[in-house]
Amino acid sequence: MSTFLYLTKRNIKLFLKDKGMVFTSLITPLILLVLFATFLANVYRDTFKQNLPEGFEVSDKIISGLVGGELCSSLIAVSCVTVAFCANFLMVQDKVNGARDDLLTSPVKQSTLALAYYAATVISTLVICLIATALCFVYLAITGWFLTFADVMLILSDVVILTLFGTVLSAIINTFLSSQGQITAVGTIVSAGYGFICGAYMPLSQFGAVVRNAVMFLPGTYGTSLVRNHMMGGVFKEMTDIGFPAEVVKGISDSVDCNLYFFDKSVSIGVMYAVMLAAVALLVGVYVAINFIRGKKAK
Repeated sequence: MSTFLYLTKRNIKLFLKDKGMVFTSLITPLILLVLFATFLANVYRDTFKQNLPEGFEVSDKIISGLVGGELCSSLIAVSCVTVAFCANFLMVQDKVNGARDDLLTSPVKQSTLALAYYAATVISTLVICLIATALCFVYLAITGWFLTFADVMLILSDVVILTLFGTVLSAIINTFLSSQGQITAVGTIVSAGYGFICGAYMPLSQFGAVVRNAVMFLPGTYGTSLVRNHMMGGVFKEMTDIGFPAEVVKGISDSVDCNLYFFDKSVSIGVMYAVMLAAVALLVGVYVAINFIRGKKAK
């Protein structure tokens, strides 16, 4: 246990000492927030207004709350995965500079080293993602705040689950990388593509039926929907309380993927949580198995 704690502390320190990596991890969510607010806010605003019945008046605060909730949920859903890949690059860098081989020549088990990388990445990623979440809360407080204390706690729990998912996913992929070029390529692909396949950049309702059904097999889709539900649930409740027709509220919920449908069957919040937790458990098992097999081969 002492070796595991020492290695975890060592990995966190090395991550924090790499100013470029820390800066990149911190600036990415901020850039996404600025880009979303600058370029996508008006698109989302127009979409919401188009879903309203003709002649139906709604306050700017509610529209801003809907827009802010969708923007912030997209940012959090993407950042928890992309930042995890950034924070986990230390695993590959240790291979490149030979530090991993040096550690393994000492009385350190490969499984202990692997778990230390994972734990350190979880902590580093979680800190950065919580900072990003705090920025989102500030943005919502300025534009339109409808969150309750329970919503805030649920959003934080979503961040933890998505961070665990993103970290173990990056750990498995990075296990097979061994050069700086591979790191850059994987980071670029994940940053560019993950937001689309998880429904963060473009709601699944905008995709064709085939693509929409296909991405429903990916855990990230459910993670994005969880954050959306908790970010926007307060706005939907307010809309219902002031007399919005139920079909209008449902239509908007469907359009932003708060309501997910697996081959036309509605997916409950409980099932979304179950899928995410099962995915994390499964991927952790795969990660442990990979390192167990590699440890056997090394012997």
